[in-house]
Amino acid sequence: MLLKKIKIITLILIVVMQFSTYVYADDIDEEEEDISETISLQTEIEVSNQNNDEPVTNSRRCVIYDRVSKTVLYGKNENVKSAMASTTKIMTALVVLENANLNDTVEVSKKAAGTGGSRLGLKTADKITVNDLLYGLMLKSGNDAAVALAEYVGENVEGFSILMNQKAEELGLKNTHFVTPHGLDNSEHYTTALELAKLADIAMGNEQFSKIVGTKSITININGDPRQIYNTNELLGVLDGVVGIKTGFTNNAGRCLVTEVKRGDMDIITVVLGADTKKDRTKDSIKLIEYAYSNFEMVNIEEKIFEEFTNWKNINENRIEIIKAKQTKLSLALGEIALTNMAIKSTDIDKIEYEINTITQIEAPVEQYKKIGTMIVKLNGEIIESIDIITTRKIEKKGVWDYIKEELEIIPKLTLNALLGS
Repeated sequence: MLLKKIKIITLILIVVMQFSTYVYADDIDEEEEDISETISLQTEIEVSNQNNDEPVTNSRRCVIYDRVSKTVLYGKNENVKSAMASTTKIMTALVVLENANLNDTVEVSKKAAGTGGSRLGLKTADKITVNDLLYGLMLKSGNDAAVALAEYVGENVEGFSILMNQKAEELGLKNTHFVTPHGLDNSEHYTTALELAKLADIAMGNEQFSKIVGTKSITININGDPRQIYNTNELLGVLDGVVGIKTGFTNNAGRCLVTEVKRGDMDIITVVLGADTKKDRTKDSIKLIEYAYSNFEMVNIEEKIFEEFTNWKNINENRIEIIKAKQTKLSLALGEIALTNMAIKSTDIDKIEYEINTITQIEAPVEQYKKIGTMIVKLNGEIIESIDIITTRKIEKKGVWDYIKEELEIIPKLTLNALLGS
């Protein structure tokens, strides 16, 4: 009898544990947060940033990514693989936008309707457009919407994950792998803070995606019935310059938040992964944002590069010897400059270094646009730009008649010198 009771209790415990895992290992985040505290947090953080100290964050992994120069302004474990929770839906939405018609109508399957975690509230056989599903995916963070979209575009979740991973490979995200369209915990489903920032950068370049994640609330239609939904992003519409993009939470991933901010000529993306509480992820995000805008400024690198090159050129261009050439002077220019503007720490702007190395002698013929040197730009000892130095016109080699002409020109001079000498 005792053994039977133990078996029953054990069975109940197993069921409870499985149910608990299902409930909490998803994107439901019941933790309440007083968003009115955000402004006071911002003021507090702005004051602390006057010391130019790097941000101290609760989040286990984070990054500040400059969208203009595609460079990291600050990172903490930004290359460590991590669960990503519902920030997964950034890739889900991007793949859908590239492979589906927004006006198409989707009939919700039983599997999609039964998906747990945060939900849009879809039922089996509901009819809803791709466009409205995307709003439900990104604002409400609906896992049911994610599966409905995955089945519509990829036939099933597995097929859609193939499309997600193909896109990740296309974008060069080597430490990112997708198994689901919603991001519920799975050991084979991961990314890094940096690669998530790069993905967000690409996604925000899609006009429709940007519009969706920048929406605070909207009315969608399910079976023709209107329903008002609201964005889960606690910083959108509250913190200056925030334009999106996505929240996330699972037990394994912790609280996650990807944010794009535009202020003046600076455009950044911040990512926090693995925060302990919603307040921590909010505070950490604000810390990163205010640190960036308090300590960095946009610098026109291209203008400075041209200035340095012009100064060098005025002194050195005519010092390059051209052998066996009709022309005696090279005309030099810079090749393509990849980096035009860049957010640089205010204290580092005067530390930018420029190194120019070219050949000192060249033999004709010389083709137009031939590389004859390199200009290296360094910041804190690291190369941030390498530019070819090229010729702008063709240099022809002397022919036989050119040499004869030179000799003929020399004879009268020699004769005149001889007469004057006598």
